[in-house]
Amino acid sequence: MPNDYISIAALTALVLYALYLLCRLIAIDLKHFLLPNKYVFPFGLCGLAFHTIAFKSLAHWPDLIIAAFLGGALLYIVRHFANNYYKEDTLGLGDVKLIAASGLWLGTEFVFLAISLGAFAGVLHGLAIALHRKSKGESVKLGHLSLPAGPGFIIGILIAAILRFHTIAGLLLL
Repeated sequence: MPNDYISIAALTALVLYALYLLCRLIAIDLKHFLLPNKYVFPFGLCGLAFHTIAFKSLAHWPDLIIAAFLGGALLYIVRHFANNYYKEDTLGLGDVKLIAASGLWLGTEFVFLAISLGAFAGVLHGLAIALHRKSKGESVKLGHLSLPAGPGFIIGILIAAILRFHTIAGLLLL
């Protein structure tokens, strides 16, 4: 039984640290349009540690690594085509690395859900900014609206994580 309490404490610490990292990333991206590696990489490593402790095995690692690769690759391809179309940076490599890191938490089934939900959250964020500017009498061109993608993707990651880990969350709260 003591090992169960140690595992629950370790899982709780990992989740709290991951949430801290995601909050830092949101704050930095909103201010500087940047997702620093010093926060993104530990977030991904926490995902691997979480799975190892929660499932007492490395059996999930292949799926997690595939999810990191596929999620990151998909966003990199989107970035490539969007940057070529707009002739400027539309998505940074930090966004690509964030999605790859989220794959180490979510696995293949949920990383694509996180991307989709994150993109939708980004659209809502952009519309909110546009409406706010319009209410202040400013001219708004949606095609030229610049906002960081990281906060939207983090919202998508959090929603996907809640759906993925809702049964484990119940165990942590016991």
